[in-house]
Amino acid sequence: MKKVTILIICIAIFISSCQLRTKALEKISFQGEAQGTYYMVTYFDGQNRNLKKEIDSILVDFDQSLSSWVPNSILSRVNRNEENVLLDQYFTDNFNLSEKVSKETDGAFDCTVGPLIEAWGFGFREKVDIDQRMIDSILAFVGFEKAKIENNVLVKSDPRMELSFNAVAQGYSVDVVGRFLKNLGIQNFIIDIGGEVLASGSKPNSELWQVGIQKPTVDQNGEIEADVIVNLMDKALVTSGSYRKYYEKNGKRYSHMIDPSTGYPVKHSLLSVSVLADKCADADAYATAFMIMGLEKSLDFLEGRNDLDAYFIFDDENGQMKTNSTKGFESLISK
Repeated sequence: MKKVTILIICIAIFISSCQLRTKALEKISFQGEAQGTYYMVTYFDGQNRNLKKEIDSILVDFDQSLSSWVPNSILSRVNRNEENVLLDQYFTDNFNLSEKVSKETDGAFDCTVGPLIEAWGFGFREKVDIDQRMIDSILAFVGFEKAKIENNVLVKSDPRMELSFNAVAQGYSVDVVGRFLKNLGIQNFIIDIGGEVLASGSKPNSELWQVGIQKPTVDQNGEIEADVIVNLMDKALVTSGSYRKYYEKNGKRYSHMIDPSTGYPVKHSLLSVSVLADKCADADAYATAFMIMGLEKSLDFLEGRNDLDAYFIFDDENGQMKTNSTKGFESLISK
């Protein structure tokens, strides 16, 4: 009789354990708006917590530091040259990463290039007629080496300098949300903010997260179509491209990708680049840098880099769309 009782208890414990494991696989998914774009979050949580309100709060707080759209953000105040603006961790981290990537890419990535982007008509202000004299005058105060942090304050060599973290901050915000989830014990999730993605762990059935890379369109209004599907686990993926944001004048197309060394939009055949990295901020920054550098320089840069992989879409000499990728990236593409 005791054996039967013990057996029943063991079965009950086993069933209870199975129910707890089933509960641990509860899927939570929601979306919202942030940084002028969308965000989507999916995760699996044993406590069945909906954390949308907390994540919304994190993203609002983030904008108070790094948004160019928020008038009283730390970044806006720094760009207005207000005195003694104390920097927070968000600002410092983005500045330090920007400086690191700038040095590694010989200035292809530069967080001070904003005034040139504005002059070419891709910013907040009204586009002006630009010529070489204007470009030269702006280049005089563009350059990542002309700003530094001292005693938690940004010091500019020229007050006309303006910083923009648009090419790194969105990816960084994805990392911030990812750290928030992990601090709560949530290990299996995917975060997408404006197409910048961080995937952690896997789905409950051990399937990897899957993310599509858009096929470049002929014009800005072209239909969105996935070029390839990438399997992700504990990786970030960011795609940067020149085929959506541009304008045409006198039969010439001008990209929003501005080369900081010349002050002009890039003219090479690279249409888009997708970068894999451990952190979304890194993937974001290097994707922008590679779009400035072009295909050949980027491939040379990636040789010997075990922390980065990339997938390139470009036009060949006959105008045909082609692809190239690192071996690490290719191994994650669904066949």
